[in-house]
Amino acid sequence: MSALRVVSHRVKSPPVEPGTRLLVAVFALLALVISPSIGWSQPAPAPAPAAPPGPAPAAAPETPAAAAPPAAAAPPAEAAPAPEPAGEARDAPEAGAPDPRREPAPNAAPPENAAPPADEPRASDVRAAGDGSEGAALRYTLERIVVRGNQRTHERVVLRYLPFKPGSLIDADNPEIRLARFRLLGTGFFKDVQFSLEKGSDRGMVILVVDLVERNTIVLNDVWMGVAADADNEGQSRPLTAYAGLDVAETNLFGMGVTLGGAMAVAEGQLALRARFLDPGFLGSTWMTSATFLYNDARDFFGNAQVRYSDPETDERTDYAVVRYNRLGGALGVGRDLSSALQLWFHYRLENVDASYPLQASHVRGDNVEPIDFDIIRGQSWLSTLRATLQLDTRDHPFLPTTGWFLSATGELGMPWLGSDYTYQRSDIHASHWWELPWQHVVRLELFGGAISGDAPFFEQYYVGDFSDFLPSRILGVNFDRRPPPNFLGTQIVEVRYGEFAAKIGAEYRLPLYRGHRSIFGIDLFGSGGLYSVFGQREIDSPASGYSGAELIPVDLTANVGFRMDTAAGGFVFAFSNVLYFIPVETEGPAGE
Repeated sequence: MSALRVVSHRVKSPPVEPGTRLLVAVFALLALVISPSIGWSQPAPAPAPAAPPGPAPAAAPETPAAAAPPAAAAPPAEAAPAPEPAGEARDAPEAGAPDPRREPAPNAAPPENAAPPADEPRASDVRAAGDGSEGAALRYTLERIVVRGNQRTHERVVLRYLPFKPGSLIDADNPEIRLARFRLLGTGFFKDVQFSLEKGSDRGMVILVVDLVERNTIVLNDVWMGVAADADNEGQSRPLTAYAGLDVAETNLFGMGVTLGGAMAVAEGQLALRARFLDPGFLGSTWMTSATFLYNDARDFFGNAQVRYSDPETDERTDYAVVRYNRLGGALGVGRDLSSALQLWFHYRLENVDASYPLQASHVRGDNVEPIDFDIIRGQSWLSTLRATLQLDTRDHPFLPTTGWFLSATGELGMPWLGSDYTYQRSDIHASHWWELPWQHVVRLELFGGAISGDAPFFEQYYVGDFSDFLPSRILGVNFDRRPPPNFLGTQIVEVRYGEFAAKIGAEYRLPLYRGHRSIFGIDLFGSGGLYSVFGQREIDSPASGYSGAELIPVDLTANVGFRMDTAAGGFVFAFSNVLYFIPVETEGPAGE
């Protein structure tokens, strides 16, 4: 029987129901995981009338003393040393901790029977706002919000991220206070954010003061530079080639909180472009909107070893079968905050895809010669999908977090009734948690799981380079490298390039090296490691020959070491695992290469 076959011009459409049930299960699982971590906003009961004012003090201070801060409130930024983002936010007073700058001196005890000032919130006032029990949470009625330090950012942009309004009750134990501070830091607009309370015009009334230190908002989101091993258009292996990319954005356009950005990635014979827009308060509403434009002129490399293919122009043996393809399209999104830390997004995506590849192709997989399936429609096709994303973010810093969760669950459908030529369902769940150790080092645990049901094009499938730190990951959806994974464990993962299933568990240890005030805010040394798996239905139904026992499980190890740097221009990662993989290591599969 011939080892070559004509590749089908259209992929088949499997039943939709299994993938739909999988999406529902993923979202239900995420809801169970995150429900204890969310500070849901509950309607507050109306406060009882305040107690009659007590006797006035003999002499009121020239500047009124501040009320005790809420659980996550910290002293105003201007009274503190120069603030630093990155890791220094964690040096602020702990939730509910007394502020030494607003406390009397230790030896200056008040007179035994001195009455509180007439306009100072008293315990009786706070209890009246609770349920009347001795253990009721301390609450203050919010008179107004004062925003300070926002030289460029409009005040309404800041207020958009606060879950409090004048007239609300501020519960000293409400986690929304702490999450609101993290949320403002997470915008990237500010180097430091501090909350404090000042007494209001009457007992039980307080003023919430938000002190900000702004930072540069024209940022480099990503800078990519590296070397890769690829092939020319005829599939012949080439020496190492360079690739580079840049992603830059204005994240606070005209002080309105609007993001406008663009990105570009280039390599020999490949180009990727992106433009994006994000408005977190569309037309002054509570809805968020986004738009993305994309263009890719790219290629990808198929075949493990001893690749043969038939092409109208040449019939010679080459090292790899090359798919040339263009993608042109974009996506529109709408989202909404469900709480201070939880967001729900919906996106619609439409792309035109134009692909060309060899008419017939085969390679050696394991010990056998098998046909190559390129998983893309020849010529023109359309990709049309709907995607829903539920995201929880309680990190205390967007780039160098020391505590908190990042959870994300995504479900995507590509259906004919949406005008798509590709019918598939995809579900992803991603979770990361950070802990700060007593000696101020940071540990992160990361989990990922994903599954695809149906006929997704190869560029929508899971790629081993996105999970192995020893290979360049895809940049703006473009793959620059043709090498297989290292295969440290000697499994059939070396036979896999793209797959419909993926999982990863990893850990990272971070050591702070430097904290600063000006252009560089923080530098951390990190080391990471983990175990990942990428495979397709083929690896389940028809494993590669030449493997047995535990070798049939397509898993491999990954590791990385480098530096994370938070700067005024954005966050940067300098990692070295990809360079280390160019050191020759004997990790071939049964077929060799």
